[in-house]
Amino acid sequence: MSKLSNLVEENDLGEWRRTHYSSEITPSLENVDVLIMGWVSSVRDHGNMQFVILTDRSGSSQIVAKKGECSEHLYGQLQHLKQHSSIAIRGVVKPQKKAPNGAEIMPSGLKVFSMAKKPAPFEMQGSTNVGIDTRLDLRALDLRRDHLQNIFQIRHTILQGIREFLVKQNFTEVDTPKMIATSTEGGAALFPIFFYDREAFLAQSPQLYKEQLTMAFENVFEIGPIFRAEPSRTNKHLSEAISIDVEKAFVDYNDMMSLLEEMIGYIITLIKKKNRDALEYLEFPLPSISSFQKYPYTEVVEILQEKGERIKWGEDLTSLALKNLQPDKSSSFYFITDWPSSIKPFYVRNSIKSENICESFDLMYGTLELSSGSTRINRKHELLERMKKQGLNIGSFDYHLRVFDYGVPPHAGFGIGLERLLMAITKTDNIRDATLYPRDIDRLTP
Repeated sequence: MSKLSNLVEENDLGEWRRTHYSSEITPSLENVDVLIMGWVSSVRDHGNMQFVILTDRSGSSQIVAKKGECSEHLYGQLQHLKQHSSIAIRGVVKPQKKAPNGAEIMPSGLKVFSMAKKPAPFEMQGSTNVGIDTRLDLRALDLRRDHLQNIFQIRHTILQGIREFLVKQNFTEVDTPKMIATSTEGGAALFPIFFYDREAFLAQSPQLYKEQLTMAFENVFEIGPIFRAEPSRTNKHLSEAISIDVEKAFVDYNDMMSLLEEMIGYIITLIKKKNRDALEYLEFPLPSISSFQKYPYTEVVEILQEKGERIKWGEDLTSLALKNLQPDKSSSFYFITDWPSSIKPFYVRNSIKSENICESFDLMYGTLELSSGSTRINRKHELLERMKKQGLNIGSFDYHLRVFDYGVPPHAGFGIGLERLLMAITKTDNIRDATLYPRDIDRLTP
């Protein structure tokens, strides 16, 4: 126990245990003795009355102490509380229309577990005018802000919804290695690591493993980290992100587009049901979940060329160029399909219509790419041919190629970035506010 002043001391938890969360403090508990725990979000001195707002994972409670109605010692303790201190309050519930949930607590006891030593460098309510780096330097404190609390409650619902939806669709959740021997997609954007006496890499995708797993489980999904060593300083790139990867046997890319569209509809419906308070606080409309339009890559290029964009068929589509699409193609979710084979990974199957086009899609939200998917190649000779065309070291992929001697089923799949999906749904401008502890070219701590 360390003394902070004549009135306030830090205490251990001891025998005290929470009886209720803030969201449960309602008029129905009138005259009930409760014990709540959380952190101090504000303290107000009104002369003969002390108001303390305590916040926990469920919301906030109002504690009101009146001179003469509580002990002088307790009243003095409440006066000396600091914002952000970790505390427990024991007291009796009284109805109060102006208080959160229509009730407040008249305190009879207080424990201060940890007193804040300095004021926060940014405001906790509403928007803050400090730079994001200042907030990220104290990310755990930043995550107490109401805005981010609501963002991450929606993130939790998205993850819950994805798992519920895919399990109902007979998918098995899997986990694939994050330390790998070679590139997944043939690119150079890899983080090298030491693996005992040899070099290895952090996985940029579970792609090849989830394809193999369709042989054993048919339908699989994984929610886990991916690592991309791309030196990007934009508001939509991270070096470590969470990817939702889905792979299904005996289907093609059209089936996967339908599945992805249905999954997003399920998620948004669940958010409407479970996150009403968050949606009200954030004051934004959820994206429309009407049928997602499909636009072939060739058509998109023609539209952009008509708009004056200097883009050639076979080039990738930049966010800047996509701003010139028609409004109905840039306001909500839509697919760009049938991309040139030359700019897609080696495992993507060519279209039967043309070897220059492959059975692939990108899911877009405005100019933001959320997901890529395709029909995969399931025959070894076709896979070898594509790998040779792309100049890949075939020997490095022997562990993958050998399974194609044992009847790999036709299959298709997609990967979708959790942070980007959260950005789209919550209208978040910076991807760093869609992840708890962002990692990018400039940040490795906290």
